[in-house]
Amino acid sequence: MVISLTLTASLVFPGAFQAAPAPEPNISVVGYFGTDKAQRGRPLQTAIVIDIPAGYHINSNRPLESYLIATQLKVEAPNGVRVGAVTYPRPVLQSFKFSQKKLSVYEKQTKLRFTVTVPANYSGNAIDLKARLRLQSCNDEVCFPPKTYDRDLRIEVVNATDRVQRVNGWAFR
Repeated sequence: MVISLTLTASLVFPGAFQAAPAPEPNISVVGYFGTDKAQRGRPLQTAIVIDIPAGYHINSNRPLESYLIATQLKVEAPNGVRVGAVTYPRPVLQSFKFSQKKLSVYEKQTKLRFTVTVPANYSGNAIDLKARLRLQSCNDEVCFPPKTYDRDLRIEVVNATDRVQRVNGWAFR
């Protein structure tokens, strides 16, 4: 007597397949100075460099849709230290799945530049700046909640006649 057995496997999936939501990007935000020291009475080039991973973007400082959060940099400095206006780069106009219109965005590496001028009569040996960057990142399908990145920047202060070295030239090209 031969007994035959047939095994069948069936898989049951509740609901439809849904892709896991994309993770928020790991955005790098770093501050750089154009020289190794700040000279009293002279402007100092300063930049906040944002590295945005491939497949993601952030809204420009002037998004074209009212519901999008603009990239915005605010810099606090000690009394008497003058911070110039922030220069934002030219945005890219891109189309995305979640919008029927092209959007004004930054991708890859974005450099926000401004100058800092230490007064000629400044008595301290260093200045401490507080940079606060607010941005909203997105991928091709969704935008994530806005985030704020706080960065402290410190630089030694020397006399106007003291020698300084140019540094971080790549951040100011």
